[in-house]
This record gives sequence, structure tokens and C-alpha cells, in this order.
Amino acid sequence: MYKTIEDLGDLKGKVVMLRADLNVPMDENFHVTNTARIDRTVPTIKLLMKKGAKVVVISHFGRPEGKGDLKNSLKHVAPELEKALGFKVVFVDDCIGQKVKDAVNSMKDDEVLLLENLRFYDEEKKGNEDFAKELVSVADAYVSDAFSTAHRAHASMVAAAKNLPSAMGLLMSEEVNALTTGLNNPKRPLMAIVGGSKVSTKLDLLNNLVKKVDKLVISGGMAHTFLRALGNMAITEENSLVQLDMLDTAQTILETAKSSGCEILLPVDLVWAKEFAAHSEHKTVALSDIPSGGTLLDVGSKTVEDIVAKLKECQTLVWNGPLGAFELKPFDAATNAVAKAAAELTKAGKLTTVAGGGDTVSALESAGVASDFTYISTAGGAFLEWMEGKALPGVEVLKK
Repeated sequence: MYKTIEDLGDLKGKVVMLRADLNVPMDENFHVTNTARIDRTVPTIKLLMKKGAKVVVISHFGRPEGKGDLKNSLKHVAPELEKALGFKVVFVDDCIGQKVKDAVNSMKDDEVLLLENLRFYDEEKKGNEDFAKELVSVADAYVSDAFSTAHRAHASMVAAAKNLPSAMGLLMSEEVNALTTGLNNPKRPLMAIVGGSKVSTKLDLLNNLVKKVDKLVISGGMAHTFLRALGNMAITEENSLVQLDMLDTAQTILETAKSSGCEILLPVDLVWAKEFAAHSEHKTVALSDIPSGGTLLDVGSKTVEDIVAKLKECQTLVWNGPLGAFELKPFDAATNAVAKAAAELTKAGKLTTVAGGGDTVSALESAGVASDFTYISTAGGAFLEWMEGKALPGVEVLKK
């Protein structure tokens, strides 16, 4: 069980420091190009204000490496937060010190305070306890809504929570509940789809999933390594993303899956292209008929049929990583087809669908089905580490 806002008691007149994730994409003119992370933290801010709290929002932005710069200033985000909230947002160009104390003391009930980028201080990423104490010294309570940073033991994520009565915000609770339902306590059968270019980057994930899920789809470039490990010599370093140094590892994962009762689904056909480029000359080929040149960019229609058929047998799907080079048309075809099938099953009430990771979210949005999934995680690294079975410091600190 985790501490929630209700556990904080009466908040009327109290200052609540909210750790949000406002690390949103921005163009060269400092205009926010996607407001999803801003929009998803608004309900928590409004709830705290409804309870009479004065809300001070803190966040990181970009990678400023411990020193301030205009490019990574949160002042560019303040107008979008104000627009999403419908309340005045007062920006303070620091996150600690007298300037912050004065701003908090001057707060009005219908205002929200947004402090400057936490990462303008090295102490943030180092998890410095003195920095955390100074940070929260202006507040009476602490709330975290930044699940996407929960895998980092940064000062604002862990040490800050230890210094005040603390709780999860609505978004953090939603994330944790969705992932717990999707992986830790799912309705079965449970399928996981894992895509990506290299086995080496998702070793921990694969090793954890084969012991937890009933069916595991391995796709993307990493599937090439598994197919080669099974003896398909037509998959080479020239036409695929095979990692020859990972063949034994792939075999071990397959053996662990077998002993754990996990059914592995690998491609049975692939889409071959003349070159790595959108609309390149291409054709679907059987595994026994892979040309020696060119490159493999997607899985074929027979593989899609197999995945969808198995998906219809399941009650829960957890998805991380596209099936092919989805950023290049038409090599998004397999990802789109499986995504749409999963969305239809979700809308019919037959499947719980949880997805996360930057490429995955982009792929589902591109397929036009993101809003039809049960839950889309805003997190990247934290989502991945949760799927790997790792404890997240920013979540652990909020346990009752």
C-alpha cells in the first residue's frame, strides 16, 4: 500500500510541494510541442487546491548538468501550465533560497507557484539531503506525481519525501495501479510484446518477463538474434540487427521460458527492404527465403496473424517496443495492425492493455489507438525498470 493525498489530512492553508514531470518536448522557439505531461498532472494540482492547499510545483527539464541556461528554463513551460490549469501560474527563477521563500509567503489562494529547473543544481541528481531539506523547507507536505523519474534516487524524489508528510499524486497512483494490474497482479493469460533493436538493451526485461508472462512476443531487431540462435543462417549482420555475441544469451532465455511455461512468439515471416528508407522497394519473405542483401525492417502478415490469434486468448497485454521500423512507412504496418487489434479487444472489454516507453507511445499514437488502450504510461526508463522487476526508489519511499 502507498500513501495517498487522503493520508495527508487537512490541507487547508498548507503549502504542498508537488514533484511533477514537466520535461516536455519543445521547439527551437521555446514553444511546447506536446502538453501530455502537463495535462496529466493538472488533476492533482486541482485536487490539492480544492482541499485548500497552496501548491508549489517543482520539476526537472532537459539535461543542464548543474548550471542554469535559457534553453532548459521552466519559465517556457509556465504559460502552458497556466493554460491547462485555468489558474495563474507564478514562475520563480530559482528552486531554493530567499527568492522562493518570499514568493511562497506572497502566494494567493488562486495561484500556483512554479519553481525553476531542479537540475540547475548538481545536488539534485546526486540525491543530496541538504539540498532536499532546503528545497522542502517552504512546504508543509510533499506529493509526488513524477513516476517517470521514480527510478532515480534524486533529491527531489527520495530525500525530499523523507523530510515531510508525503504521498502519491493522482497520476503516480494511476501509473502504479496500472502497472501492478498489468504485470504484478494481472488477469491471465498475460501476453507481453517486447520490441527493440538489440537484445543487450533489454536483457533484464526479457529475463524477468519469461518468468511472469504466459506468452511473450519478441520482435523488432532483437528478434533477429533469437532467429539466428535457432539456426537461421540467412539472418546476417549485413541484412539484420543480429548480435552474434548474444546468441548463447538468447538460447538461455528461450530455455528459461520453456521451463517457466512461457510461450515465445517469434516472427515466422519478415519484411525485406532494399534499403533502410521510407517507401523503399520491399517484399514479405519466409524465414527460409531471406535475400542476402538489403535489410529486414518489419515482421510479415503471417506473424501478425499469429500474434493477433494468441492475443485473443489473453486477458492482459503489456507492451514495450514496436514490431518493426515503425518510423518509416510502410514498415509500421505490423505495429499498426497489432495495435488496432489490441485496441478493438480493449474496447470490447475483453483485454486490459498497458503500454509504455517513448517509441511505443509514439507508435500507438501514430496508429491512432493510444486513447483506446487501458493505460498508456508517461514514463520511459521507470516503466522499463518496473517491467524488469526492479524496485523504484521514488515509489518505495511512498509506501505506508
